[in-house]
Amino acid sequence: MPLHPQMQAMRDRRRDEDVPPLYTLSVEEAREADLASIQADAGVPEPVYRVDNRRIRGPAGLMPLRVYRPRRRGPLPALVYFFGGGWTLGSIDTSDAICRSLANVADCVVVVPGYRLAPEWKFPAAVEDCYAAVQWVERSAARIGVDPDRLAVGGDSAGGNLAAAVTLLSRDRGGPKLAGQVLVYPNTDHAANDQSMRENADPYLFNQTSVAWYWNHYLPRKADGRNPLASPLRASDHSGLPPALVITAEYDPLRDQGERYAKRLARAGVPVQLSRYDGMAHGFFAMGGILDAGKQAITEASDQLRTWFGSSFK
Repeated sequence: MPLHPQMQAMRDRRRDEDVPPLYTLSVEEAREADLASIQADAGVPEPVYRVDNRRIRGPAGLMPLRVYRPRRRGPLPALVYFFGGGWTLGSIDTSDAICRSLANVADCVVVVPGYRLAPEWKFPAAVEDCYAAVQWVERSAARIGVDPDRLAVGGDSAGGNLAAAVTLLSRDRGGPKLAGQVLVYPNTDHAANDQSMRENADPYLFNQTSVAWYWNHYLPRKADGRNPLASPLRASDHSGLPPALVITAEYDPLRDQGERYAKRLARAGVPVQLSRYDGMAHGFFAMGGILDAGKQAITEASDQLRTWFGSSFK
């Protein structure tokens, strides 16, 4: 189907305003422009019961971390959410609206680590930070009012990539045990050269050039893209991973690799729900202020989290 009218309007607005692609800017300029665009399209952030900003001990020193709590009573299940931005852009503030909505609709605590960004810190710095944040949530469960037996991970774009990588680490390093993983249009293969990657070249949307720009900042060497913690699709074994919800967008260069990952998980015996949003482009999950599909996807993710948290992990 063609771009959804709401997505088409957003794309045309970028064209009419001559908004430069992020990959034509310096990293600092791109970080500023990316945050401003996301905050403008996210709508008014929902109120939650409480938001705490903390600093925890990470692999390279103190790491910022934000905790969203939807209500006072607990303990509540928890989602550790990793923001997107190609491992290069983004911050805790990038996912603020998403995390507030997820906390309220899924009725869970949402924890967001401020992991280290490339190119200052290249792979695997972000992966190790995100894994350390999940470990901290499990260790600190009583202190922050969380049920350590109902813990999930999730993220969008590069955040989805990091969530998938964290599930591999959690399995291979003996924990924490995870109830599920929400992967929203995740990067899963550095070397992907599939139909969606070749077809999506619109300069006013996330495109194949965007993907290459981010990978070039993130990887120390091209060969590192073969590492399963960078490209989870390349893991030799996907068995024993937590249940997954994989959300993709029709007009997204990452669509096919995200859907291949869902199929790979299913073949390994992992329960998977794959949900493609037709007419949508990459980034729609963060655009609930202007796209009905963004709100719908938040609800879908929240419903899936409630199912996981309400099952045997209770």
